[in-house]
Amino acid sequence: MFISFYGAAGTVTGSKYVLSIGKKNILVDCGLFQGLKNLRQRNWEDPPFDLGRIDAIVLTHAHIDHTGYLPVLVKRGYEGPVYCTEGTRALCEILLPDSGHLQEEEARYLTRHKYARHDPALPLYTREDAEACVKLLTPRPFGTDIDLGDGVTFRYTPAGHILGSAWVAFMHNGYHVVFSGDVGRMNDPVMKAPVGIPHADVLVCESTYGNRLHPETDPAHELAAVITRTVKRGGTLVIPAFAVGRTQALLHFISELRKARAIPDVPVYLNSPLAIDATEIYCEHSREHKLSEAMCGEMFRVAEFIKSEEASRALNATGSPAVIIAGSGMATGGRVVHHLRTLLPDARNAVLLAGFQAPGTRGEALQNGAKELKIFGEFVPVRAEVVELTSMSAHGDYLELIEWLGSVQGKPKRVFLTHGEPAAADAFRKHIDRHLDWQAEIPEHKQTVRLQ
Repeated sequence: MFISFYGAAGTVTGSKYVLSIGKKNILVDCGLFQGLKNLRQRNWEDPPFDLGRIDAIVLTHAHIDHTGYLPVLVKRGYEGPVYCTEGTRALCEILLPDSGHLQEEEARYLTRHKYARHDPALPLYTREDAEACVKLLTPRPFGTDIDLGDGVTFRYTPAGHILGSAWVAFMHNGYHVVFSGDVGRMNDPVMKAPVGIPHADVLVCESTYGNRLHPETDPAHELAAVITRTVKRGGTLVIPAFAVGRTQALLHFISELRKARAIPDVPVYLNSPLAIDATEIYCEHSREHKLSEAMCGEMFRVAEFIKSEEASRALNATGSPAVIIAGSGMATGGRVVHHLRTLLPDARNAVLLAGFQAPGTRGEALQNGAKELKIFGEFVPVRAEVVELTSMSAHGDYLELIEWLGSVQGKPKRVFLTHGEPAAADAFRKHIDRHLDWQAEIPEHKQTVRLQ
């Protein structure tokens, strides 16, 4: 039995692990590398494993850093099953084609400005490629053992990160190998708390916030404060938001604040067709989260949904106070980039960062106090207020992760920390040693370890 780490080792992106049990080879997650250029270049390399020997792909959740490489593998000939939960399938049906569309848009941009080595520039994959891979998605329920053959089974258990997210336990002859995926919060406003792990011989755990504690402040109160002061000075608040999870939490908070008359009555715009579709999916799967049908209805009434590009462009010309929620969450692309180009130079406006910002992204640059941002080949001055709302993270901090890991009965034989920047992973290793008396390891990219 072996695990090979082909992504999310030393970084938070590109999650890919090959679990080999006897003659069975299972790819756990199939993520796209994002952020820094040297990481993104890995997407263009040949797959680091023999694709012809992969028997199945098992996804933990729908985020692109866990699923976005799937169209590449299907384009290269993979035809096997891609297991996921029902919620993950529903979200992948919109997220993967959108990712293909963004790849095509980037290729057109590079060709138009002659930034690429090839003319025309080629996308990593297209919308059509992504739509083809969606057909392979094979949903399975939580809490049921799924047979992979040769005595290998696996089971999904809710991880509380986003809709459909799961941690996965693989079983063979009584031996349990657990992959955490991304682990949610113990008191998330939308998602239910992650379910504990009864047993793990080997554990591969994320460490995104392994060196941080989320503030105990009320995110709704913080959101109300930044909306109020921005509107008071006549500005617009733009929120780069992840279409899945973060947008739904923001809409819920804003609807509750508006009911309580805790924020000014200004227009709220959801400028992301992807987030609009994701919100509908959340409402269709209400059993998996905390929002009632009434609350879901309120999310649809609190904001005007902007679908056309023409309506999106018109938002930049209104000149009156408003709240604009737009993708993408790290400002790497999408409609929010156009809003930033217009709104950043005006000190009356504000930008609210409501999630993790990976190294090399515009969101991280704003987080670190950048005085200007390069947008569409031009340097745009940053005069708008920049606010970070860390209390809204969908990842557990190190104490929440320790609490979740504490549910394991007994002591795992091996613990590997992935999906974290080096400082975060190393800090979490020390926290695990102190709180649980486990000796965790931090694998390197492309490292293979023998388990049995």
